[in-house]
Amino acid sequence: MISHTNNIGFSFLSHKGSPRLQLLTIDNEVIDKFIKCIDHLDVQSIEYKPFLRFYIANCLNELTKNTLGLCLLDILKNRQTGAVLLQYENDKNLVGEQFIDFNILLSTAISHLIGLPNLDSMSGKFYARFSVKNEDNSDSYLRQAHRRMELHNDGTYVKEKTDWVIMQKILELNVEGGGSLLLHLDDWDELEKFHSHPVAKEDIQWGSPSSKNISYKTTHPIFIEEEGEEPIMSFIDQFAEPTNMNQGLYLYELGESLEKDSNTYNIKLSEGSMLIINNYFWLHGRDMFFANKDLHRELLRQRGVFIQ
Repeated sequence: MISHTNNIGFSFLSHKGSPRLQLLTIDNEVIDKFIKCIDHLDVQSIEYKPFLRFYIANCLNELTKNTLGLCLLDILKNRQTGAVLLQYENDKNLVGEQFIDFNILLSTAISHLIGLPNLDSMSGKFYARFSVKNEDNSDSYLRQAHRRMELHNDGTYVKEKTDWVIMQKILELNVEGGGSLLLHLDDWDELEKFHSHPVAKEDIQWGSPSSKNISYKTTHPIFIEEEGEEPIMSFIDQFAEPTNMNQGLYLYELGESLEKDSNTYNIKLSEGSMLIINNYFWLHGRDMFFANKDLHRELLRQRGVFIQ
């Protein structure tokens, strides 16, 4: 179990919607001091100077007497939990671009407390920002508002490991629906059926559309390795490229099973809050939005590896 004691400057408890998901709230005093600690920095500075990302992470951690980073790692590496919904009370003086910039700095501090972000090929940076609007003509489901984005793991089509994912809501206007969908691998009713299937350990080819800016393909099984006796998973239906009937039918049935599973949680995020998940035993997706011509949500994503 995760210890609730000796945490300074923040609190956490199990989310009402999911006992595995830990709701972590940073105290207002810590946020106020963090704002002052980093007020000489801006987003461009942390993009140009990678060492500043560790500096702001250390600023935040020191304000919690170095307990925040350890707590996050304890939760994320524990298979019984493995997910955090991190929130704070918004300083009303932070509005517009200032609010967005602060949240980029905050999520960067968090990402560098738990590990090291991978280069995001979509943006060419260590993070990506993208918008979801009422109309979309992109080449993947990421920005399509009026359909459910199916449950998946990140990093299936790249060579780098993707231990964790941060998804932060930084702007929302005229939005109804679009909740974050989460399913823990151990809560999937048909895990054993698909984990024990002959195709489960076969190499599958994975590719991606042009918007992802990845010129190569990768191959790996869906169940890529074991943690002791427990499976971990790397799957996304949109980018799998089966090469025979057995693989194709297995992928179809697996996707159908995930989407009908009753243990999926629908989590609503407020502006500035972020989901941080262990990518290999949580699947995530997004519920559909209700149509609104002025719908606009902007998200920030970071994903990377543990370094301790």
